[in-house]
Amino acid sequence: MTAFLPTTGNWAIVTGAGSGIGRMLALHFAALGLKVAVLDISAETAAETLELVKAAGGFGRAETCDVSDEAAIKALAERFAADGMTLGLLWINAGVGSADTVGAGKPRTIRWLYEVNVLGAIWTAQAFLPLLRANTGASRHVGITASSASVVPVKGPFTLYSHTKQATAAVGEALTAELAGEDIGVTILCPGILNTDIWNSGRARPERHGGARSLPEDAGAHWRSQPGPEVLASAIDAVMAEGGGWCIVPTEGNTEPLMEQRHAAQRKGLRNPE
Repeated sequence: MTAFLPTTGNWAIVTGAGSGIGRMLALHFAALGLKVAVLDISAETAAETLELVKAAGGFGRAETCDVSDEAAIKALAERFAADGMTLGLLWINAGVGSADTVGAGKPRTIRWLYEVNVLGAIWTAQAFLPLLRANTGASRHVGITASSASVVPVKGPFTLYSHTKQATAAVGEALTAELAGEDIGVTILCPGILNTDIWNSGRARPERHGGARSLPEDAGAHWRSQPGPEVLASAIDAVMAEGGGWCIVPTEGNTEPLMEQRHAAQRKGLRNPE
């Protein structure tokens, strides 16, 4: 796959760009010379990210977007197309977390995680891929933010979140296969635990998924002790320069052995027909 070389003046779309990894991505892509469309379910945080982009000398626009709302995200894509957007980079980043389990999670919580982390990724791809495909002659790329939980065995206590993020990564694998013949690379980002607010995702939970709810500040202590999202930048650049692929950036020392454990269990489970 051809290396991604940002075309100055082309656009990057980043979902979930109001904070955390998404904000870092928006600022980073602006620094590479791309215009940035900052999408987030929170109009306030999207506007804050856009101000940071502009303060750093970048250009962009902020839009409120709930990726779990299929009709809304496709309407936004139609508006971007009508505005003549030349899209070079689509980064599917929006995601939510939960401490619930598969066996005990409430239906609305399970639907919320699936509709954002899995279906939201699919609706985002379906909405914006036509814009990417239309930008012929430019370097084009898709990124998708999964998690280090996507590549290790599903383990407690966050089994609901972990298995949805394995599905997020699978969406990235599907897009890799589908876009390979169109010279559009795909990067599947799998970061470890970082200093972001994903631990308090419920603060922006829509009413149809049970409504907003915030955790006490001390619940985020472990996340705040971790490195910030900026540690991902150089690895992301390196993978995109290779044309895409897996970009696994662990912050826990046991990620690699757990990956080996998962692969060993799969190999052990292989049973060829008699």
